[in-house]
Amino acid sequence: MMNFSSTVRSWAARIFALLSLIWVAACDVPVSSTGGNTGARIDPSQPVQVALLVPGGSAKESDNILAQNLENAARLAMADLSGVTVDLRVYNTAGSPAQAAAVATQAVNDGAKVILGPLYAEAANAAGVAVAGRNVNVLAFSNNASIAGNNVFILGATFQNTANRLVSYAARQGRRNVAVVYGEDLQGAVGRDATANAARNAGVALSTVQSYGMSQQAIISAAGPIANAIKSSGADAVVLTGGINADLPIIATGLSEQGVDSSSFVGLTRWDAAGQAISLPGLQNGIFAVPDTNMMNLFESRYTQAYGSAPHPLAGLAFDGIAAIGALAAGGDASALTRNSLTKTQGFEGTQGVFRLLPNGTNERALAIAQIQNNQVVILEPAPRSFAGFGF
Repeated sequence: MMNFSSTVRSWAARIFALLSLIWVAACDVPVSSTGGNTGARIDPSQPVQVALLVPGGSAKESDNILAQNLENAARLAMADLSGVTVDLRVYNTAGSPAQAAAVATQAVNDGAKVILGPLYAEAANAAGVAVAGRNVNVLAFSNNASIAGNNVFILGATFQNTANRLVSYAARQGRRNVAVVYGEDLQGAVGRDATANAARNAGVALSTVQSYGMSQQAIISAAGPIANAIKSSGADAVVLTGGINADLPIIATGLSEQGVDSSSFVGLTRWDAAGQAISLPGLQNGIFAVPDTNMMNLFESRYTQAYGSAPHPLAGLAFDGIAAIGALAAGGDASALTRNSLTKTQGFEGTQGVFRLLPNGTNERALAIAQIQNNQVVILEPAPRSFAGFGF
């Protein structure tokens, strides 16, 4: 039996209670197949009516707090707009797909030309389906790529975007054999598939794919066999899909104690999301991706100054949505909110750096490469400031 540290045991004890906080997208849902949607046209001489769908009215207090944070961030973005006025109307979904569909329909009846939100994948999908026939686009806060497409665009960071950035960087550093270690849940499966796609795109080999069950004992028991498979495969990069407040500390510690060099670890999630994580021996010298830290710090500072407290980690998505809508509408083009305009290749300036919406409904965000060195997060390669830079 491995001698896990008390820190890791503490994490393990609360693994499943925190899983829901790591990934907004909780399940696979079908996306509308309604064809022909391009997006509503606007009158450039009038305020642009935007519907903001938030999880307010929920029985969960966390949803209501997040709803207020999303609205606050959207209004903060509106204060930055030049040459355009946004008429923002807020609708509560209570986190419910049925209510999301109902208020999305109401919003379009009220004159909305675009919908910003909602948050959860099922609710976002329901809203998109409800208004697809009305030729209105939905910029959802979800990160679940399975709902993207037709009139639904997702603003949340995706595993595919992160995997592309990390695997491409690893390849440029001479790492040509990639292993994937994932948990047997939806997040793990999505991370596994994203890494496989990224490996193909980067022209590197996928040397072994290993999984573990989602319990503390299952992870501990699997660490030895997985470590042996990694070492025998010749992998020089090991992609870990686990969350820092969940399964990642256990599997990283286990693999490290079984002789896998932690400098080969590549993380698909934000390792800096939990302060004490950067002191774990099993994560030292591993790499992961982070947004443009300068832009992120600027947004957090402005939000805190305006509202007296730090923003929720997802609040910036509402700011980004308003910033994109405002930038497009300010050009005076009646087709500013159509698919062709939303997916312009140069993208937009957001709270975490530049980003752009893709024709398939997903997004691409500029990311920095970070490494844990001596219990500190060090930026190895900054986030590109435009989509003309490296990595795109």
